[in-house]
Amino acid sequence: MHPAHLGDWLRSLISLALSVALMEEAIHLHRLHRHDARVLWILAVYALVIALIVVGSFSLRWLTLSIGKVVTAQSGIAAGAVVRLVATGLGYVVLLFAVFAVFGLSVQRLLIGAGLAGVILGIAAQQSLANIFASLVLLFARPFRVGEDIVIRSGALGVVEGEVRGIGMTYVTVRTASGVLKVPNSVMLASGIGRHNPTPPTPPPPPAHET
Repeated sequence: MHPAHLGDWLRSLISLALSVALMEEAIHLHRLHRHDARVLWILAVYALVIALIVVGSFSLRWLTLSIGKVVTAQSGIAAGAVVRLVATGLGYVVLLFAVFAVFGLSVQRLLIGAGLAGVILGIAAQQSLANIFASLVLLFARPFRVGEDIVIRSGALGVVEGEVRGIGMTYVTVRTASGVLKVPNSVMLASGIGRHNPTPPTPPPPPAHET
């Protein structure tokens, strides 16, 4: 992935500003002609909402791409992918709230509904979400890096020694003496991690001098 340039940030910020302007204009037009049943104003509001969704989607895509390039340059491709995924999810939630705000829907009710849905989703996908958030902690705290030889001390795994071959969204790939091992990120986060320093061989004792 190429590094983020100034043009990428300008494109993202301009499209974001245009999205905010479209949202404000749609809210103003909807409130001004709320009781006007003429088709012209209804179509105008829906046209602004469609434009908001289109421009907002492009803005979100360009902004998360720029953020992902920065994170990738500093922490690697896996970190950039995870940050882009999380930022994209949050961005679409904000875009959905913006569309609902145009039509004057209660944000409080939306938040309550989103909270209940989040609880249900969190219970159903608890392990998967735990691995994704654990990957964020591992990628930014960096207790180890790709290519390092580490020792993993875990109650579930025991003691494992190997070379880190990759850090993904759900698993850490470790090459051990017995083969490739994929360890869930949540297990890695709860484990003790140390760098493996092989003990140098003990030199043989010098030969005894004959008397």
